[in-house]
Amino acid sequence: MTTEHGGHAAPANATEYIQHHLSHLQSADGAINLDTFWISLILGFVFLGVFYMASKRATAGVPGKLQNFVEWVMELVNDTVNSAFHAKSNVIAPLAITIFVWVWLMNAMDFLPVDLLPKILEFFGVYKLRVVPTADVNHTFGMSFGVFLCIIGFSIKAKGAGGYMKELFTAPFHAHGIAAIFLAPVNFIFQMLELFAKPISLSLRLFGNMYAGELIFILIALLPWWAQWLLGGPWAIFHILIVTLQAFVFMALTVVYLSLAVEKH
Repeated sequence: MTTEHGGHAAPANATEYIQHHLSHLQSADGAINLDTFWISLILGFVFLGVFYMASKRATAGVPGKLQNFVEWVMELVNDTVNSAFHAKSNVIAPLAITIFVWVWLMNAMDFLPVDLLPKILEFFGVYKLRVVPTADVNHTFGMSFGVFLCIIGFSIKAKGAGGYMKELFTAPFHAHGIAAIFLAPVNFIFQMLELFAKPISLSLRLFGNMYAGELIFILIALLPWWAQWLLGGPWAIFHILIVTLQAFVFMALTVVYLSLAVEKH
């Protein structure tokens, strides 16, 4: 049973409440999750704006809080890149910084009260909204597909198109003569499994953790107010670790995968 609210059926029980908060705002044909698209896009511009502002305010003297924060993030990412990526590239560090901060911002949307943005948008006739883009498997697969293309691109740039194609059929099992011919299809299968396993695992790891976190916050929102404070506070504090760790893991694994892509096997 549902109740009418502003001309729209409002959730009447726990099941409907959960289903409502796990429903996306979609395009007319259902092909695009508009909430995921717009929120991730806005957060991308937030990242660019904050870092641009920090670069304009940067000083050689006593740094401000924003400069300290940006420098800390850049140092963290730079240390990860230097320890995992040993080839020369002008792209890898900016890419790693972008991934870490952008994914962290999308994950951090989980800290907003469950009903805050949905209730606000109801005044504008929007009755479905999911605010955590990384809890949408389509988005995490989209990001991992970008990493997939980067792996192929870095490999071809480092080894050449011919060298990359040769590696697909000659590694990981190296052989000569007739044995190389028999091992070529085996090598190719192993290479394809490794190539596709990387982005799939990257995507599902991030999605699984953020979907679980989102669902727990929704379940907490169903509890009485005193239980929300009792359970919501500790979970939010613990979730800070999850949000940051998942952003770091996505970034670090991307760097590792790209490092492996430029190595000759």
